[in-house]
Amino acid sequence: MFYKFIFDNFFRRVDPEQAHHLGMFVIRLLGATGVSSLLKVRSTHPVKAMGLKFDSIFGLAAGFDKNAVAVKALGDLGFSHVEIGTVTAIAQSGNEKPRLFRLIEDRAMINRMGFNNDGAAKVARRLAKTRLRYGNNLPIIGVNIGKSRIVEIENAVDDYRLSAKLLAPLADYIAVNVSSPNTPGLRSLQTVKALQPILQAVVDESGTKPVLVKIAPDLTDEEIVAVAKLVKKLNLAGVIATNTTISRAGLKASATEVAAMGAGGLSGVPLKDRSIQVLSLLRKTLGSGFTIISVGGVETAQDVLERVAKGATLVQGYSGFVYEGPLWARKIKREIN
Repeated sequence: MFYKFIFDNFFRRVDPEQAHHLGMFVIRLLGATGVSSLLKVRSTHPVKAMGLKFDSIFGLAAGFDKNAVAVKALGDLGFSHVEIGTVTAIAQSGNEKPRLFRLIEDRAMINRMGFNNDGAAKVARRLAKTRLRYGNNLPIIGVNIGKSRIVEIENAVDDYRLSAKLLAPLADYIAVNVSSPNTPGLRSLQTVKALQPILQAVVDESGTKPVLVKIAPDLTDEEIVAVAKLVKKLNLAGVIATNTTISRAGLKASATEVAAMGAGGLSGVPLKDRSIQVLSLLRKTLGSGFTIISVGGVETAQDVLERVAKGATLVQGYSGFVYEGPLWARKIKREIN
């Protein structure tokens, strides 16, 4: 109730991106002062996946900690794994502002951030320092990598290869992002023909580190099956499903309000049904030997358990963090224990 009061009377009046930076400042402060460690809840139900031991089922999706600046504190706040990024080989500032919007009535967000990040080399150095400082007192760290904006589509393989080479040694797993709607042409890389050489290059550079591919909810069922078959062919660790959607169907917000926000990926509760559909289709196609990380419209412990019942190995959230506050993951973790 306290966070709801803060959100309703302060955060909702602040530009969403500014609010995010303010929230990240507070989270980093909690970590730097050791306060976050006092909030840590130990799980009684760890999960083994991809040769890794996760403290619980629930983790933080990519996009929240783009530059790996708050991994330790986010783990303390209840996330069993923190997927940083999206990180690109070449540092970039992302799209013009404003680029992040709230749909409060829909419990959703629209973003067209455009992979704003410090670049693979700088993020790798930061991760190395984080691991040296905290050792085993860290959550599982996934690193989500994407295509640099200035790199042409035909050169995407080498761009992803470079990111994997720099970041895989510091990651627990690598997530290949070819599904953001906010980098021109990126989603065209989800075709099997374009995707296979990218995934093979990342696998080659990642050594023994698990590699997953993150897909869009806007793929057809046939395209999802094709990607799943490629995952099996290349013996990847699995799939992350799903990224944000370009669909605006079924929103409570007015069409005029939504149109004014412009292009971008929609996340949050409206994504829930399609995310579950994709999860079920992937599990049916992949069988039991591959990891599926389900993300999209997850807000409660019941949502997490529903995804597991539908075949998810692990579950991630993002938008719920904005609407529920810093103790959100801790609450879910306690309820699923």
